[in-house]
Amino acid sequence: MKKIILLGFLLSSCARGTIPTLEDIASGDAAVVDLGHALNRHNPYWPGPVYEPFQFKIIATLEKDGVYSGAFSMPEHLGTHLDAPNHFKLGQKAVDQLELSELVAPMAVIDVRSVVQGHSDYQLSLADVEAFEKKHGPIAEGTVVFALTGWGRYWNDFARYKNQDTLGRMHFPGFSSQAVSFLLEQRRIKGLGIDTLSVDFGPSRDFEIHHLVHGKGGYHIENAANLERVPSKGAWLLSAPIKIEKGSGGPARVWSAWRR
Repeated sequence: MKKIILLGFLLSSCARGTIPTLEDIASGDAAVVDLGHALNRHNPYWPGPVYEPFQFKIIATLEKDGVYSGAFSMPEHLGTHLDAPNHFKLGQKAVDQLELSELVAPMAVIDVRSVVQGHSDYQLSLADVEAFEKKHGPIAEGTVVFALTGWGRYWNDFARYKNQDTLGRMHFPGFSSQAVSFLLEQRRIKGLGIDTLSVDFGPSRDFEIHHLVHGKGGYHIENAANLERVPSKGAWLLSAPIKIEKGSGGPARVWSAWRR
């Protein structure tokens, strides 16, 4: 029933302006942007002792077997992926328990690239949210709020992307607790997204942002791509994470669409 309601909502939304219908998307009348990086062995991954890079091997070829096929292995939280609410909180939903309706949401993209250029440990602030809302209006309930940091330009340079110092501490931008607390309590957002390894900034050791969002049942999209091609407001997010039973997340095909 929930699937029917979701499809009906999308199909009947023409009168609401920028919300794309499924027909808009299929016909090309909606702009569509892929927000994911392709998976390969060069992808950045969390540099912990039990994590490993994406691995792929060919197990059958057309020439030898009459069919082309491969096998892969990877951590859940590698590449463009979704963090399920149970990633940091007991009792919250696993990735396979997320309803399809939860994986469709309005997007807001807050551009902090100009600040990040001189401050790799920048945390998107409450002032950034307030400036965004002054220009674009209040962020709607159920939105997934993305930070566009520009960090994706380092995607193909793992050392620069994780940006570790001599003590092994990483340095990349994320969200501040003040901004996220406001978004959760006052705007009742559905989750966060970012173009870095984590919604918590690189030096974090307590992963406060993960705890805050997952504590409210929200999710994250990390290592997002092409955010600069998405309008600040008016686009919709569609996420399709791999459905791992009891999983804490997984690689996801994530995309954005809006009516032209």
